[in-house]
Amino acid sequence: MSRAQQSEHRMPNGRQGDDTKCVVGATKATTGAKRNEMQIYDPQCIDEKWQEKWEGFGIYKAIDGDKRPKFYSLVMFPYPSGDLHMGHMRVYTISDVISRIKRMQGFNVLNPMGWDAFGLPAENAAIKRKLHPGAWTEQNIKFMRDSQLKKLGTSYDWDREVTTSTSDYYRWTQWIFLQFYKAGLAYRKSAPVNWCPDCATVLANEQVENGACWRHLETPVVQKQMDQWFLKITAYTEPLLNDLDKLTGWPERVKVMQRNWIGKSEGAILNFTVENKPNVRISVFTTRPDTVFGVSYLVLAPENPLVKELTTPENQAKVKEYVEQAGHKTELERMATEKSKTGIPTGSHVVNPFNGDIVPVWVSDYVLMGYGTGAVMGVPAHDERDFAFAQTFSLPITQVISAKDATESHLKAAYVDDGIMINSGIFTGLKNTDAVPKMIKWAQENGSGEGKTNYRLRDWLISRQRYWGAPIPLIHCEACGIVPVPDDQLPVELPIEGITFTGEGGSPLGKTESWLNVSCPQCKKPARRETDTMDTFIDSSWYYLRYADAKDNKEAFAKELVNYWMPVDQYVGGIEHAILHLLYSRFFTKALRDLKLVDCDEPFSNLLSQGMVTMYSPVSGRIEKMSKSRGNVVGTTDFFKRYGADAARLFTLFAAPPEQELEWSEEGAVGQFRFLSRIWRLVQGLIERGEINPAAESVDPAKLDAKGKSLLQLTHRTIKAVTEDLSQERFSFNTAIARCMELVNGLYAYVGEGSSNKDEIKLGDDEKNLVSFAVRNLLLCMAPMAPHISEELWHQIGAAGGNDDSIHVHPWPKFIDALTISDEIELVLQVNGKIVNKVSVTRGIAKEKIEELALADDKVKAKLNGSVVRKIIVVPNKLVNVVI
Repeated sequence: MSRAQQSEHRMPNGRQGDDTKCVVGATKATTGAKRNEMQIYDPQCIDEKWQEKWEGFGIYKAIDGDKRPKFYSLVMFPYPSGDLHMGHMRVYTISDVISRIKRMQGFNVLNPMGWDAFGLPAENAAIKRKLHPGAWTEQNIKFMRDSQLKKLGTSYDWDREVTTSTSDYYRWTQWIFLQFYKAGLAYRKSAPVNWCPDCATVLANEQVENGACWRHLETPVVQKQMDQWFLKITAYTEPLLNDLDKLTGWPERVKVMQRNWIGKSEGAILNFTVENKPNVRISVFTTRPDTVFGVSYLVLAPENPLVKELTTPENQAKVKEYVEQAGHKTELERMATEKSKTGIPTGSHVVNPFNGDIVPVWVSDYVLMGYGTGAVMGVPAHDERDFAFAQTFSLPITQVISAKDATESHLKAAYVDDGIMINSGIFTGLKNTDAVPKMIKWAQENGSGEGKTNYRLRDWLISRQRYWGAPIPLIHCEACGIVPVPDDQLPVELPIEGITFTGEGGSPLGKTESWLNVSCPQCKKPARRETDTMDTFIDSSWYYLRYADAKDNKEAFAKELVNYWMPVDQYVGGIEHAILHLLYSRFFTKALRDLKLVDCDEPFSNLLSQGMVTMYSPVSGRIEKMSKSRGNVVGTTDFFKRYGADAARLFTLFAAPPEQELEWSEEGAVGQFRFLSRIWRLVQGLIERGEINPAAESVDPAKLDAKGKSLLQLTHRTIKAVTEDLSQERFSFNTAIARCMELVNGLYAYVGEGSSNKDEIKLGDDEKNLVSFAVRNLLLCMAPMAPHISEELWHQIGAAGGNDDSIHVHPWPKFIDALTISDEIELVLQVNGKIVNKVSVTRGIAKEKIEELALADDKVKAKLNGSVVRKIIVVPNKLVNVVI
């Protein structure tokens, strides 16, 4: 590292520790050593000073029912893992900028923060560290809140902080569950789970590694049927799908992801009768009834109850073995398109209702019981997956759809396009798209099927056989069945005493007899609590409602407060939550609306999904998402100490548009520190020379020379551009910063900074007013993005109304549109349509003058080289094209 680089990486102003008392700012002219000291930009001192003052000012508190227009700004709340790196800081910075500018624009802003605190990582940490997950979570929250989020300079209303693992929150999570239960939206049924025989417990998908238990890598995980709790999200399938069209403020890619997840399919249910068992039918759902004449086999999911019934004696041993093997695979493994096809025949056959063909029935793990009917018809000529299966097992491949004017031929791959029906009985010769409704009608009239709309979306399994989650508030009574816990007995709190975390033998809740055994609320006989806890997605599906009334101990939220604040005006979060979290939150909102608890129909009006932060990973040798496991993390604490929070904020905003990935660059981040240092030196110099007039509000252009008018116009252009760039329609943070950089350059050029005799340059009163006007508006434009330095310099130039005033509640600056138009333009000079030069000219210059200028230009003359000019085309204020 060079000497210059070493200097750059030392703490600003040379301080090597935190024990040196810092002094920032100067409002009086100073000279010599004192002046040089005061001109040093020391971000850590400034950050600490203003973070403490802002907390005392209370300027970020939202006011319920205020007459100003409301703006609900929300960022997806974090899991309290104990540390946030610079990759995390991008999303919080983006959301904070939005909140700050809206506050300055006169909105009553709700900008809350909380913690998605339940979940598997805390329980794993408890097992590993022999520490209660509550204590681990609490210490992480304290560090992340006080040492990271606050140090970033965020403008959260901490009075509304929520933590999903505290009983004052999950009390209402349980209450909402009971409302769903009473409305028929929560129910219990048997479902397959990941089961570790050694742990004797259910595993989450993330605890399954290569088909084995994460704690016992030699123990295969099996699929086991257990009673589980579900929320009936499928009751809202059509509204969830159709109402995506209302979300005009959402990225299209997110809406496409949700549409695909819901997976609406128009098709038909077709019934195949089992040969030799005329009373047994296998129903299949298909989106391609036009291919039914090409069916050469049927496939059942291994879990389908018909497997046992239809397996012939000679096939029982092999089928049983195959079904057991399938039980060790996850759904993702079974659905993988690149895996080789496996299967086993049952020995039974079915009759095709359309042509009477007898086809075999197989079992294969690529068929899932949860989608459709748990059975599919194999049409290898017209489905790539079926084609591979048929080739693997030498099953017939019969083409029934052909390209126009083509006849049946030997297929080397499945034909999946539209075409003409062939080998299809009475439907031969029809376009396949025209044949579909006719074939569905024929099936209905002949008792062989019916039209059907199917969905990929399944009901939401919320049971978790873990401790660290909200207990499901139900009681099992032998006499009364399942009984809800009465409202006045909520919350059902997690027991703390006597709990041990081993990760084996099931949830600790099932072993805590004093908690488990209770009296039935109805008959008062001995009963037992439900030991399952809820999926943590439950907590995050309604937290945005609790923020509206965070301290209410009488209800989950007051309807009038929720109706005032909702819907969220701007939601910011990662694309990885585009499907489940957002879909579940939409479901909750619609269900709560139907329960008359809220009025809004959708929770989030506008959504910004920021791209991830990446960095070179020494582990993989590639650019990857910033992560501890990849060894490419940049910590916040060290960076803030060296370069300040504002430099970190500006880099995450400047390096890439918010929707795109951002590659972390230490050099780029330090570059933003240098930019802030330029602003600091500029303003300090003006203060020291007495050239700042804090009362200067506006400047009369008539009193300025050409150079002064140019700076005035640049200032108004900057205000206009930054206002537009930070609007919800654009969120172009990088260009907003670039505009501010242009204004800083313009100010330096105007006041002569950098010249050898700058101390002798004196500004007149009008010039001082102009410079003061430009500096004031520069700080206002920078305030949402770099809040600390903007606040400090705002006070230093005397613009604040007092020590307890803040730039962050000052009205957003306004521009005069007429002054955004520069007197000078860049005129493009072309020869035969090709650019040869660009020159600055006065706006509105006459056509004749433009032609003279072009023909006199040395580069144009060189290009002409004596050629005859045929014509000259002038586009006013843009270009001139000389045609030869």
